Amino acid sequence: MPTLPAVRELIARLVATPSVSSVEPEFDQGNRAIIDLLAGWCSDLGFAVEVMVVPDRPDKANLIARLGSGEGGLILAGHTDTVPYDEARWGQDPFRLREREGRLYGLGTTDMKGFFALALDAVRGLQLSPESLREPLTIVATADEESSMCGAQQLVREGRPRARFAVIGEPTGLRPMRMHKGIMMEGIRLRGRSGHSSDPSLGNSALEGMHELIGALLHWRAELQQRHVNPAFQVPVPTLNLGRVCGGDNPNRICGECELDIDLRLLPGMDIEEVRAEMDAHLRPVAERRGLQFSTERLFSGVAAFETAPDATLVQALEALTGHPAGAVSFATEAPYLVQLGIETVVLGPGDIDQAHQPDEFLALDRIDPMVGMLRELIVRFCVAA
Repeated sequence: MPTLPAVRELIARLVATPSVSSVEPEFDQGNRAIIDLLAGWCSDLGFAVEVMVVPDRPDKANLIARLGSGEGGLILAGHTDTVPYDEARWGQDPFRLREREGRLYGLGTTDMKGFFALALDAVRGLQLSPESLREPLTIVATADEESSMCGAQQLVREGRPRARFAVIGEPTGLRPMRMHKGIMMEGIRLRGRSGHSSDPSLGNSALEGMHELIGALLHWRAELQQRHVNPAFQVPVPTLNLGRVCGGDNPNRICGECELDIDLRLLPGMDIEEVRAEMDAHLRPVAERRGLQFSTERLFSGVAAFETAPDATLVQALEALTGHPAGAVSFATEAPYLVQLGIETVVLGPGDIDQAHQPDEFLALDRIDPMVGMLRELIVRFCVAA
């Protein structure tokens, strides 16, 4: 059997393999090289490997690597893509792993290529075989979590993989997280009538209409925050951010069209479609009263809020293992998609979210052994022990 490289070399090779995903085509890359790398290593460890290509994107794929058989067991999951990077703000080559002052620097070390290296090392140390497993162990690596979520969506469409438990290795500082907020990004469009600015009756200003509509949005935000509160989150209410506004083309022309893009972060229990309908009910009457054409655009499909019950088996196991109560994070992950597959899911990883999407991203060396040890204990408990 081929020898798996040491952990540091695994991380170095993952970092050295670009896999940026972006909604902007000029930055977007495929992830097949990363998937092929992981597939080879998993195969070396005895896993049965499947590469699931994303439809219409032959350069994008998921990996499902399975050791053992049956419908239960444990999944160790994560995404293979990174966000774009600003090379001028990095103090080094983002694709070359560097070690200094007890840290490993490189793009994706913490979010979240490093997790795959630690998962593979955990498996290697246990010297597993299909015959030694009571329940299967599965490693899942996805495409485009940072942009479209197309990889996780493809898993749901195909109804695979099947398992009872899943740990997603997003950066949580070695603390289990059983909840996160959902995310929506919506475009709001108003169309009026342009005209000469010297006579307001010649037009119908979409920009003035947007001013009133923004007031209605902020009033609705306050209502949402009164109705929905969860003290488990650092920001205990849903948020609504006015991210981009664009309208008009010249000071002496009445603005004929105006656009506003917003970001909403939803608490568990808030349904995306219900929130979207409620927003429409608050805003459409404003536009109609002003004689403006109103429309909305989904800037992406959205990610549902996520919650696993506090008394769930995996939650309690990870609380005992880490010594920390399961908490909540404000960033979104692929957890809701695994939940749709009927899998009890917790988010737990070695990195810190403060390092994600930052120049000079790093993973602290003192996080490696504790994470590998926890993964080995989880594998033994849920896949090996009788």
